Amino acid sequence: QVQLVGSGGGLVQPGGSLRLSCAASGSNFRLNAMGWYRQAPGNERELVALITTTGSTNYADSVKGRFTISRDNAKNTVYLQMNSLKPEEAAVYSCNARVDSGSRTRCICWGQGAQVTVSS
Repeated sequence: QVQLVGSGGGLVQPGGSLRLSCAASGSNFRLNAMGWYRQAPGNERELVALITTTGSTNYADSVKGRFTISRDNAKNTVYLQMNSLKPEEAAVYSCNARVDSGSRTRCICWGQGAQVTVSS
């Protein structure tokens, strides 16, 4: 089994920055692609950023140039640096990981959601 534990949510002023982190723990696994999603009340969950094991990234158009996803494979941790935050980006942010065992995907795992509030 694997667990993902996220941290870094909080209150930030418009234009401010936050960094989220998500660390995986468990045994007999390796992490494949990892990503960050967000969901605001009344909205569908959307993919914010994705990163592969080799460092290739994808971003939602709305966050390009402001958000950066990165990972530390030695620590089994993924990060999301969020700059120039906008009020409409207030949401619960959750990390997601494709977890492999051997040559097979064993699960798509979700971490603890982090509340991000953007307010003056």
